[in-house]
Amino acid sequence: MDDVRTLAVDCGGGGIKASVLDRSGTMVASAVRTATPYPLPPTLLVSTIEELAGQLPDFDRVTVGMPGMIRHGVVIATPHYVTRDGPRSRVLPELVEQWERFDMRSALKAALNCPALVLNDAEVAGAGVITGTGLEMIVTLGTGLGNAVFDGGRLAPHTEISQGPVRWGLTYDDYVGEHERLRLGDAHWSRRIRRIVAALRSMYMWDRLYLGGGNSVRITPTHRQRLGDEVVIVPNDAGIRGGVRAWDL
Repeated sequence: MDDVRTLAVDCGGGGIKASVLDRSGTMVASAVRTATPYPLPPTLLVSTIEELAGQLPDFDRVTVGMPGMIRHGVVIATPHYVTRDGPRSRVLPELVEQWERFDMRSALKAALNCPALVLNDAEVAGAGVITGTGLEMIVTLGTGLGNAVFDGGRLAPHTEISQGPVRWGLTYDDYVGEHERLRLGDAHWSRRIRRIVAALRSMYMWDRLYLGGGNSVRITPTHRQRLGDEVVIVPNDAGIRGGVRAWDL
């Protein structure tokens, strides 16, 4: 298995990107990307991944990270993908029904004719950055908020922090999602990031927290310095680079 190649796919609320990695986790081809299509039934996501795969070199297996609660490759809930036009748009009941308990792993295995691993997107990103020592947590900041926890390098059961209440009836997705960053500006939004880091720290008592996703680099220097010594900002490509290591978790 030393020469096994992995197709890694990072599915977000605004875009889907993919690349092929060698056993060490190094990309053997530049990542390809497409805008996330909406409305997005499960079959369309599978065919979109197939199209991206067709633009890349051959691979032996596939890792897909996608938003929501995923258990053993089965979608329990995926808040973004049940909407008409993307995050914060109208929820379509027919999409809720189609996505509920959809076996994404089996669908991809059949479509791509190879073994498949499907996880929450933050779990794949975390696999790309953790050291494997102590309690480590990753929070991804993008269209919404993603999260994953690892204990001694092992993936803990997933919780959807993004859907938890923060204040004023807002969820974490509402409070620090991309729409709020654009509305508030980076400085005010960064203050909110500090608040949620402080709140989560008291709940998880991690040894190290990683902040990833496309918006982590937008935390302003002043607020970044006050996050804490155990908080590390990591590159957005962790959602791709974690595609190999995720198989060992």
